[in-house]
Amino acid sequence: MQVNGVDLCIETFGDPDTPAILLISGAAASMDLWEAEFCRLLAAGGRFVIRYDHRDTGRSVSYPPGAPGYTGTDLVDDAVGLIDALADGRAHVAGLSMGGGMAQHLAIEYPKRVATLTLMSTSPAGLRGPQIELPPMADRVEAAFAAPPPEPVWTDRAAVVEYLVEGERPFAGLDSFDEAHVREVARRVVDRTVNLESSVKNHWLLEGGEDTLGELTAPTLVIHGTEDPFLPPGHALALERGIADAELLLLEGVGHQAPPPSTWDIVVPAILRLTAS
Repeated sequence: MQVNGVDLCIETFGDPDTPAILLISGAAASMDLWEAEFCRLLAAGGRFVIRYDHRDTGRSVSYPPGAPGYTGTDLVDDAVGLIDALADGRAHVAGLSMGGGMAQHLAIEYPKRVATLTLMSTSPAGLRGPQIELPPMADRVEAAFAAPPPEPVWTDRAAVVEYLVEGERPFAGLDSFDEAHVREVARRVVDRTVNLESSVKNHWLLEGGEDTLGELTAPTLVIHGTEDPFLPPGHALALERGIADAELLLLEGVGHQAPPPSTWDIVVPAILRLTAS
């Protein structure tokens, strides 16, 4: 689909005449992080679910490695374009990690387009008002950023899958890394991605698009893992404090990740309740 002059890959679930939920993935993450069965469960609850590949992920437009021809603001505008094209200009928005920052930007800059917010594994993005001090990332995540593993040969499927799996390991809860599941998702990502090297690298080079100053007024659900080592739960508490009447749902033992299947029986009903109005 053409959005803002570029090709984006989109998949929808459910009846387009029901309330729309736009799912926004995190940095360097395609729509595959929102698993199809998770989307089907939301659709079975009477929602029109939209997941998509960011630029430089999955089957969407790709740019040379190290040279993204767009900004973070362009990624936000892509989400706006999808809401206009597929949801008649208004949708419930759920964002994960960087996608949560984008969702906050959307709700502040385009409040009429955002019916509700679901913010997962993310942090305040420029909210006004008193904030508690945000805790730093865990030592193991700092170590992973300081000494990243050597790059794979990007045409070697098995090596890239292994690289992606090991890249996720430091972000898991201490006792909750489901290697088989992570590997299955990584294989799907590798098989669908136009340019794997660009997908891994380019989002980390972007400027703009996340932080914006303003007040969030949309009804909000904050979902966060109790063992998130990248954005510890204090980030979720800051969101709860900074957004009027926000609801907080902590997932025991979960790290920095999309809600795993073991939590869907809690997460899906919570999102359906929020988006029922």
